[in-house]
Amino acid sequence: MRIGPYELPNNVFVAPMAGVTDRPFRQLCKRLGAGHAVSEMAASNPRLWHSVKTSRRLDHQSESEPVAVQIAGADPAMMAEAAVFNIERGARIIDINMGCPAKKVCDVAAGSALLRDEELVARIVGAVVEACAPRGVPVTLKTRTGWRRAERNALRVARRAQELGIAALALHGRTREDLYQGAAEYDTIAQVKAALAIPVIANGDIDSPEKAKAVLDATGADAVMIGRAAQGRPWLFREIDHYLRTGHRLPGPTLDEMRALLLEHLDDHYRFYGEFTGVRTARKHIGWYLGGLPGGREFCARMNLIDNTRDQWQAVASWFDQAREAGATRLAA
Repeated sequence: MRIGPYELPNNVFVAPMAGVTDRPFRQLCKRLGAGHAVSEMAASNPRLWHSVKTSRRLDHQSESEPVAVQIAGADPAMMAEAAVFNIERGARIIDINMGCPAKKVCDVAAGSALLRDEELVARIVGAVVEACAPRGVPVTLKTRTGWRRAERNALRVARRAQELGIAALALHGRTREDLYQGAAEYDTIAQVKAALAIPVIANGDIDSPEKAKAVLDATGADAVMIGRAAQGRPWLFREIDHYLRTGHRLPGPTLDEMRALLLEHLDDHYRFYGEFTGVRTARKHIGWYLGGLPGGREFCARMNLIDNTRDQWQAVASWFDQAREAGATRLAA
């Protein structure tokens, strides 16, 4: 699959997730088979660009190409300026966020709240594409099926965005009203795909190789985008890619591989965030990896009391060592 001039290695993508898809997580997912990964959303407001939080989100050092940066906002000129700002800092694909359902984002008329104003959607897309085109940078759009169930407008929004020059569309099969409840609307994704000439990426409820194939078959989409199901399961990308290519399932990681992956993830995470923030933000990742495993919830409750990275890392390493001593060889589903 291609996005603009970029030929991607496969059609299994990482969904952008605020507070999750930071550089260490994106790099790990790509190493484990993801064909493409989009950054956490970066604010379009210039006053926030040099904050610690936004600076981290714009740090793409040593990240594999093409670097894709998602921008969020509600002002067309500001969004265009943010696109250029990120291109100058290494972005090779700009993604526009019109899918985030978070209240703090929607309260400032950004994210999925934009779906209430199709003319504003068009002005934003047009401004960003116009700013990126002279620089040879393709623009993608991530959106939902509408603001409310009674007012689904994904098809109109998608057609207009294609006319304005976006290179690909990722569609989460829920309205903003749905948040993450209920089943994803694959029929809506199929309607959008049938109407567009550009690649369409299906997103929502894809949590296994079999589900990925079923969604591609049902929607005709060009790719799948995995979000929540990859939290604590970064190897899911290689499993889906292998299944789509061969029709056969890969076994999950061994206990030793899972140990090595999590400890490497923690090392990179600590380097990226530093001591104070690193030990705190790592807790959620450790919980995602281990919380659902036998004894994992109890371990995470104890681990969350640790306030330094050295002891946190060692506690995780010791948990795996104890599991090995108990005779376990494979823990992941």
